[in-house]
Amino acid sequence: MTETVGFLLVPQFSMISFVSALEPLRVANRLAQQKLYRWQIVSRDGAPVMASNQLSLLADLSIEGRSAPLDKLVIAASFSPEAGYDRTTGRWLRAQAHAGVEMGAMDTGSFFLAWAGLLDGYRATTHWESLASFAESFPKVDVGAGLFIIDRTRFTCAGGTAALDMMLHLIRLRHGHALAASASEQFIHAKIRDPQERQRMDAEQRDGISRPALAQAIALMETHLEEVLGIGQICATAGISRRNLERLFQLHFRLSPQRYYLDLRLQRARAMLRYSDLPVVEISVACGFGAAAHFSRAYRAWAGHPPSADRRGAVRGITPHLR
Repeated sequence: MTETVGFLLVPQFSMISFVSALEPLRVANRLAQQKLYRWQIVSRDGAPVMASNQLSLLADLSIEGRSAPLDKLVIAASFSPEAGYDRTTGRWLRAQAHAGVEMGAMDTGSFFLAWAGLLDGYRATTHWESLASFAESFPKVDVGAGLFIIDRTRFTCAGGTAALDMMLHLIRLRHGHALAASASEQFIHAKIRDPQERQRMDAEQRDGISRPALAQAIALMETHLEEVLGIGQICATAGISRRNLERLFQLHFRLSPQRYYLDLRLQRARAMLRYSDLPVVEISVACGFGAAAHFSRAYRAWAGHPPSADRRGAVRGITPHLR
């Protein structure tokens, strides 16, 4: 039977995520020489939707338009997901789920499902940049950090090319490994990645680091953003002297280890300000600052403006009053 997949496009959606999710369906149809999948593009009002790369796509229908029943619905979002969510969208999403539609999301599209209450009790993920905000904002969701997660009738991914692996995996579940592998080869995609694979490169690849001790020090910092480690403790765990660690940070980043660590915590704070409705004081604690005043001073010095400037007004309180 032909499976109908709807793609709900949110303004500023990620084009690479959308294409990575759609193309495996097209190629599966061609390789199978039958229409295994059909798809429809849905927008809030039926109007074209502009992606983050400034290209617009035409929609086949609005969320209130009549269409053939969907088997799957995938939400494609990226920047400013809160700008595309409202009560009508939430009601429509819940109606689709109630009708038995399998619900999926790419990148920050996971926020849509969570705002609608459709991920409570499910495992899910989102893009690494907003992962901490997502976990803090939705305690009823079992948040994972892998490329994608398929849990019963919910499927979510980090966005980008992770959407390709997720859709190939869904094809494999429904039509077998041979078809999924053949589709993957068409994209010169040598391996269908496992769901639990890391979203981000490790420090060696990301920063061009060849010294294991420096990479381990960075990994320790990245995994201890709330419970901040002392530089001496990091040196002891990584097996390097403080002097050598400081030398390597200057060589690779032109920063001290302390400054690099602080920047990591402030980057996390910025993501939490933008993608959650948590109070500033809770964000300061989650990023390893003992007092909100200390956090505000550090943030202003780093960003050039106070934390409130990065707090998008539309997202505050969105969970309780838009469900």
